[in-house]
Amino acid sequence: HSLFENAGAVASGMETAFKAQGRAVKVLAFAGDGGTFDIGFQSLSGMIERHHDVLYVCYDNEAYMNTGVQRSSSTPHAAATTTSPAGRERLGKRHLKKDILSIVAAHHMPYAATASVAYPSDLRKKVRRAVAVEGPTFLLIHSPCPLGWGHDGAKSIEVARLAIETGLVPLIELERGELIGAMPIREARPVTDYLKAQARFRHLFVDTPQAHRELEHLQALADHNIEIYGLRGTGPDPRDTASADTVRRGGARWA
Repeated sequence: HSLFENAGAVASGMETAFKAQGRAVKVLAFAGDGGTFDIGFQSLSGMIERHHDVLYVCYDNEAYMNTGVQRSSSTPHAAATTTSPAGRERLGKRHLKKDILSIVAAHHMPYAATASVAYPSDLRKKVRRAVAVEGPTFLLIHSPCPLGWGHDGAKSIEVARLAIETGLVPLIELERGELIGAMPIREARPVTDYLKAQARFRHLFVDTPQAHRELEHLQALADHNIEIYGLRGTGPDPRDTASADTVRRGGARWA
């Protein structure tokens, strides 16, 4: 049990202590998006740079949910929180979600990946790889928060899946900053399908020019993800557990 902001530092110290004892142990650290993207990033960056043998797992529910749904740098553009409220002059958060995966990958770490609670087989595969690799590894797990996002808890998996199917949350794997795998999207859903399912975006569904611009912006972000990560494809259905170890990228299968 570490403090909110120092999971990376505590994990680094534990791994160093194990080494001093002559024990090769992969340390496992858990943190939220606020403690990873924001107030804990310094210790995370140091942990990676020093090449500690740690698997760092970030549960990304896109806000400081434990203290009352305040915005973090992981909060998506235009989402409403208690500190980025939607009103007449401003429609939610005005800044883009921080691309934390690219930032940690810039440290030349051996393995970094995104995952989702909607695809447990894919998550298991990535956990196994992250544990097997020597050195620092990073998993970013997209995790809905019914209270903070404003949706029925029984629909959490459905909401999480929509984030992937729209392209707003790409499921990818990186080795030393290079893209090695991506979960394909067979038929991309419009971002409005995902946004309408959450009260934190309901202010975007009013007939105003500003709301229309925000929706267009979010759709453009999803389209950009689909193109730069090569997510269009006809690979195996990611919901098929028998196909969980294979993805399609650039027209070729990678297992």
